[in-house]
Amino acid sequence: MSKGGLNYRLVIFFIAIIFAVGFSLPTLLQTQKGPKISLGLDLQGGLHMLLGVKTNEAIKSKMKSIASSVKFFTDNNDIVIDELRINGDIVTLSLLDGDEEKHLDDMLKKIQGLQVKKDKLKYTLSLSNKEKIATKKFAISQAVETIRNRLDQFGLAEPNVAKQGVDKILVELPGIKTIEQEKRARELIAKAAHLQLMSIDEKRTDQANSMSEDEARSYGDRILPDSRTPNVKHIVKAVPILDGSMMSDAKVGFSNMNQPVINFTLNSEGAKIFGDYTAKNIGNHLAIVLDNKVYSAPVIRERIGGGSGQISGGFSVKEAHDVAIALRSGALLAPVKLLEKRSVGPSLGADSIKASMIALISGFVLVVLFMILYYGMAGVIADIALVVNLFLVLSVMALFGATLTLPGMAGIVLTVGMAVDANVIINERIRELFREGKGVAKAVEKGYSNAMSAILDANITTLIAAVVLYAYGTGPIKGFAITMSIGILASMLTAILGTLGIYQYLVPYIEKTKSLPFWFGVKRVK
Repeated sequence: MSKGGLNYRLVIFFIAIIFAVGFSLPTLLQTQKGPKISLGLDLQGGLHMLLGVKTNEAIKSKMKSIASSVKFFTDNNDIVIDELRINGDIVTLSLLDGDEEKHLDDMLKKIQGLQVKKDKLKYTLSLSNKEKIATKKFAISQAVETIRNRLDQFGLAEPNVAKQGVDKILVELPGIKTIEQEKRARELIAKAAHLQLMSIDEKRTDQANSMSEDEARSYGDRILPDSRTPNVKHIVKAVPILDGSMMSDAKVGFSNMNQPVINFTLNSEGAKIFGDYTAKNIGNHLAIVLDNKVYSAPVIRERIGGGSGQISGGFSVKEAHDVAIALRSGALLAPVKLLEKRSVGPSLGADSIKASMIALISGFVLVVLFMILYYGMAGVIADIALVVNLFLVLSVMALFGATLTLPGMAGIVLTVGMAVDANVIINERIRELFREGKGVAKAVEKGYSNAMSAILDANITTLIAAVVLYAYGTGPIKGFAITMSIGILASMLTAILGTLGIYQYLVPYIEKTKSLPFWFGVKRVK
C-alpha cells in the first residue's frame, strides 16, 4: 500500500465530487438551465387514470382494412365484385366472373390469419381465433405506445403509461393542475384519431336525413353526421377508400380565410390508392372522415396526385394542434374508456415531500452522528463518502431526466443506510487488525481486503433484486428500483474506492499522531 501523497483513487474521488455537485445543483437550486429531476405524480400532484381497451373494436377495424384492400385490388385489376359488405367482424362479397376466382384467391391467401369460406362465387371473410387473440394483444400494446407518443408530443413531463392486467392501461400525468389541462389531456388520450377517406353514395345522398341505419346497411352504406352541424347527415360507402394507417404526417396549417386546418400526407401506397381513386371518380364527392364524423366532402375536380389532403372543420388552434398530434402518433386500433380517475392535488404532493424530507434528513443526521461518535475520524471520512453518494444519486438521475416519486424517495433513504454499511464493515475489519497489533498501513490495506467479499456479496445481491423489481414492476416500483440501483453503484465508488484513497493519503499523518482512538475509535491495542 502506498503511503501518503496524491493517488489515483483520490483523483477519481475528486472527479466524482465535481461531477456529482455540478449535475445536482440545477435540481437543488431549480435553475433555468441544466438537467433536472422531474417530480412524480405523488410529489407534485397530477392525474391518475385507469383505462379499459375495447379490444373487439380492433377486430372490426382490421376487417375494414381488409375490405379496403380487397376493393383496391379488385378495382386495380378490373375484377368485378358485387355486394361487398362489412357486418361487424365479417366481410362478404360476391365475384361475378368465375374466371377471376384464382386471382382473388391468391390475393386473399397473402393476408395472414384470414379465414375464407366460399359458397360458389360468394365469399365470407373472417379472422381465425389465433389471429383475433393476436389482434387484441397488439391493440393493447399499440394503445400504450400511441398514448405515450401523444402525451410526449403534448409536452407533459415524464408521463407514465403502462399496461395493467390483461386489457387495462395505467396513465399517470404529473403536473396536471387545472380542470382545463385535465380535460385537454383526457380528450387527447381518448381520441381515436381514425382518419378515413370514404366515397359518398351519390345515388342516395338526398336520403341521408331520412334513411334508417338498417336500410343504409342493406345498401352497404353508413350514415355519418357532419362535424360542424350534427343534424346534417352524410351517406357514405361502408368500405373506406383508405384509412389513417397509410398516413405519414399531419401538421397544423391555415386556410385562405386564416382558419386553422390540418394538412396530412399519405405514404406511397396511400398516395397511389388516392390518386387512382380520384382519377376514376372526377365529379363525385369524397368524404374526409375523422372519428366517424364528416369534416368535409369536396367534389373531385381532377386526379389528386402527391398523396396530400386537408381537414378543415372550424378548429381552434389548440384543437387543430391536438388532432394533428393524435393523427401523427397513430390511430387507436381499439377505443379506450375511462374506468377510474383520481386527481392528486399539489398540496398532497407537498405534504409527501415534506414527510419524505423529514425522514431523509433525520435518517441522514442520525447516521452521521453515530458514525462520528463510534468511529471518530473514520466516521467523518465515511460521512464524506455518504454525502458524495447522495449527490451522485441526484446527479445521475438528473442527467438521465429521471422522475423522482415517493417510492424513489424511500429508495434514497434506504441508500443512506446501505452507503454507510460498507464503511461499517471496513472499519470493523481495520479495528480487528489493530487489536492484533498490526500497523496502520497494514491494517488499512488488510481491512479493505478482508471486507471486500462481504461488501460485494451484499451489494450484488441487492442490485439483482433491484433489477428484478425494475423488470417486472410498474411505475412507482421502477422508481424505487432505479434510485436503489444508482445508490448501490455510487456507494461502490464512494465507500470503497473513495475512502481508501483518503486513507492512503492520510496514513503518514495517522502513524505520526499514533492516536488510534481519535482516528478509528479503537479502545485498546495488543
